[in-house]
Amino acid sequence: MDEKIKDRKIVIVNQAVNYLTIDIANAFSKKFEAVTLITGSIHTQGENLDKAIRVKKIIKWIERPAAKKLYAYVAGTISIYFLLLIKYRKHEVIFISIPPMGYLLTILLPQKASMLIWDVYPDVFKITGMKESHPLYRSWACLNRIAFKKAFRIFTIGERMAELVGKYVRRDKILITPIWSIFQSNDKVAKEENPFVQKQRLQEKFVVQYSGNIGLTHKVEVMVAMAKLLKGEPHIIFQIIGRGSRVPILKQMVQEHQLTNCEFLSFQSDDMFPYSLSAADIGVVILDGLTSKGSVPSKSYNLMSFGIPSLYIASQDSELYGYIEKYQHGKCFNENQLQQAADFIVELSNNKDLQQMYSKKSLAAATNYKRKNAASIVDFYLHH
Repeated sequence: MDEKIKDRKIVIVNQAVNYLTIDIANAFSKKFEAVTLITGSIHTQGENLDKAIRVKKIIKWIERPAAKKLYAYVAGTISIYFLLLIKYRKHEVIFISIPPMGYLLTILLPQKASMLIWDVYPDVFKITGMKESHPLYRSWACLNRIAFKKAFRIFTIGERMAELVGKYVRRDKILITPIWSIFQSNDKVAKEENPFVQKQRLQEKFVVQYSGNIGLTHKVEVMVAMAKLLKGEPHIIFQIIGRGSRVPILKQMVQEHQLTNCEFLSFQSDDMFPYSLSAADIGVVILDGLTSKGSVPSKSYNLMSFGIPSLYIASQDSELYGYIEKYQHGKCFNENQLQQAADFIVELSNNKDLQQMYSKKSLAAATNYKRKNAASIVDFYLHH
């Protein structure tokens, strides 16, 4: 084993740590003797944080209501600033994800700072109807240009996202490092052995599944729209798993149209998640056309890892569309092509050979999105 770097210290900042940040921190810990994680919470999903990594707690990220979420963001950013300015002044800094404005502290900090961009701000705000002329949008865009120019390293997860980040900084400064699935192997559970399938009585159903957040920025109503188009296909069921502010509205839509083929479930526990994911015959990932370049939901990689065919509702300039073109593991339609998407679901539900073909291609695609990508981030950080 190579000797660890002793003359450089790393501090990783993420207010809400999940498996991705844990994997990245562990990868840095294999190379650096001193690694610290500033966070409000750590959600372990399969991989534990290396015990050598120091943890400094700040205010916990709050998902809702919006006012408390904003307070947590602002309070967290202030805490991070003073910790980096005083306690970790001699550390190199890597900003990841949350709080979304955290990486802008690069402008004010004296030390070397880098960032992993998984959601591109302020472009994400377009989903709320915000125009580029809005003062907040213009101000954030201006700060991006300053922060990105000063940054030591800028990482993002795909070519199309790099194009978007390239609005704010030279394209040759952006490093592309794909993320990865929670699951590192195909552990999909067969329906006849799956307790989730048995509990939900899905044995004879073709399951079209969306699993994720259901807030103002997630157009999950396309699931209801497709369920309405396929009311006459009793063997197909649309399953919406998650929570968010739009759930009551979606449930009302289902009730108004008397859709017995559309059901809602809350987020499953970590223990049950592999079983609920395994129940899907096709997984749905939705990206709003206004921000299609600015995000890639991690569920995309989980579906690949279990060999589940994918149905992407996204525009042609999205990273998801690029995946379909490259791997052919499903199909991608925009929001105006829901009839074509519904036709694809019916075709797939009636053709086992087609299901197996897409499943094999999904598993092949998954080989590009493994935990080894965390080590690539560290190698790029050190040697680019």
